[in-house]
Amino acid sequence: MYSTVSDKIISFGKDIIPNLESLWENTHNEEIQERIELLIHRVHFRDLRDELIAWRDGDVDLLTGALLVARYHYPDLPVKDVHRDLEKLKRNTWLELNNYLTPLEQVNVINSIFYNYYKQKGVEFSYSNPDEYLINKALETKKGNALCNGIIYLILCEMLDIPVKAVHIPRQFLLAYIDPQYEILHPAGQASQKINFYIDPLNGQMYSQKDVENYFKRIDVTPTNSYFRQMSSKRVIRFLLEELSKCFDNDRNRYKMDELILLAGLLD
Repeated sequence: MYSTVSDKIISFGKDIIPNLESLWENTHNEEIQERIELLIHRVHFRDLRDELIAWRDGDVDLLTGALLVARYHYPDLPVKDVHRDLEKLKRNTWLELNNYLTPLEQVNVINSIFYNYYKQKGVEFSYSNPDEYLINKALETKKGNALCNGIIYLILCEMLDIPVKAVHIPRQFLLAYIDPQYEILHPAGQASQKINFYIDPLNGQMYSQKDVENYFKRIDVTPTNSYFRQMSSKRVIRFLLEELSKCFDNDRNRYKMDELILLAGLLD
């Protein structure tokens, strides 16, 4: 009976949420309150799943994807605040750029604004705090891990038309400055040869190709061309969902882990 009734309630979509919230406020039975909370979550999740599928099949821009992930944890997220913060970051960075800067100089400007003026901090990967993976909280608290900071960095570079992309280096989330001339002249060339240098989004530190080759030796992994290919926005968001799911690897929140893995699978 509960399953049948709950499925019918969920079928009404988000318009039913105010009624459920009113019911929650007017009942003192904790078991019923927990069921109402789960129903509200299931309504939000169904809508989010549908929006993620529409994003996957449409204009796959990184910012919208990151906001969808954030809305899993914060369904009522005011996205205009995120857009406002990013526009402010873009404007302050754009004022310091010009057409005569080298790639290194361009990235130095971005790093100076993002990490020094804007004071964005990097924290090591951890699965104890989901907020460190969510773009709205990273911008609000000025603190995120390499993956979340990296997504903000990628969005900023896209807004400024700077060719910085994510690459799938094992056990890292690194960004790479792609040489647009080399890519035009040698579209079928080795992916690593298209990269001028690498950027660690945790703190903006830059690395050479030699540095990355030494890293591969240190972790005893043979570098292949696939590690240096640009990650698509869809692949970045899938990776974000997979990493975020690990924050809920406990009995109480296992259903959230399963839901996030399901969402990630939609982007496979």
